[in-house]
Amino acid sequence: MDKILLVEDNEMIVKGLKYSLEQEGLEVLVFYSLSDIVLEEDIDLAILDISLPDGSGIDAFKEIKVKLNIPILFLTAIDNEDTIVKCFELGADDYITKPFRTRELISRINRLLKKNTNPILTYQNLEVHLESGRVFKNKEEISFTPLEYKILLMLLNNQNKIITREQILDKIYDMSGNFVNDNTLTVYIKRIREKIGEDIIKTVKGIGYRVDEK
Repeated sequence: MDKILLVEDNEMIVKGLKYSLEQEGLEVLVFYSLSDIVLEEDIDLAILDISLPDGSGIDAFKEIKVKLNIPILFLTAIDNEDTIVKCFELGADDYITKPFRTRELISRINRLLKKNTNPILTYQNLEVHLESGRVFKNKEEISFTPLEYKILLMLLNNQNKIITREQILDKIYDMSGNFVNDNTLTVYIKRIREKIGEDIIKTVKGIGYRVDEK
């Protein structure tokens, strides 16, 4: 069963949307404010309002995209063109303004969930088998540690985007439960490059790393 994260402060919308999504066989995890959000590893898609009692859903978007890298859909009353463009430029997968049609929203959710279920991620001569966590280069399997695999997946899933060193450190800290320092990250990147090829992961000096779209 796919799990949906819904961040929305309007109780009427939450009640109706939660019921409709559950009728579609989806599990819905509801939070009414930014401070309440608890991210779980098995969340498959997020629906975010922008105007929340304690801040902007765009801030939640940035954190979720880095930590979970799942499809994210904005559902908001804000129909300002600048805001819509900003959200898509940040990497939003869809943007729907209120009032909305429930059946259309569910159709878009199902499309994003289906798009997100491809079990194999390919990049040049690499294949990442997402269900088994195995990585192949030219059809030959490469051995990765869990943290190396997480870093590689994070970069490949955010092609053409700069991923800062701080974002990577936050992610692998959450995953391992142990502190990983800046020097250790440099070692991880070096090892990953040795395994997949030096030219795939680009260094953005003083900021982080980027994988260019193939």
